[in-house]
Amino acid sequence: MKQTFKFYKTAAERWYIDLPEWTGSIDDLEMVQGADTMLDKVADGKNECRLILSDQPFEGADVITLLTDLTGLIGGGDYIMETYRGVSINQSMWICSVVTEVFDRVPSVIYVGYPDTDT
Repeated sequence: MKQTFKFYKTAAERWYIDLPEWTGSIDDLEMVQGADTMLDKVADGKNECRLILSDQPFEGADVITLLTDLTGLIGGGDYIMETYRGVSINQSMWICSVVTEVFDRVPSVIYVGYPDTDT
């Protein structure tokens, strides 16, 4: 699976993934605990950004690696993104259980690309 997703920041400074088919609470789509920090970096001062996410490697992708699967506890997993566009950032983050909506599981690796540079 390789798909582009939109993320947006509200006036309250909260980041969410845009999943139009989502039928649960909007709160479940909020990006917190480091994922919001990573999105601030990617968005570079804007209130939205797009990311290409995949569970398979692709050219030019950065890697987000699973550290702890939290499926049986709070859902999702603790991850680390070691680089952003090839530059070391070592950004830890919790990706909530919405990761299973996107990938049908908690993947051990998530590959991240940026549509503005993807050809």
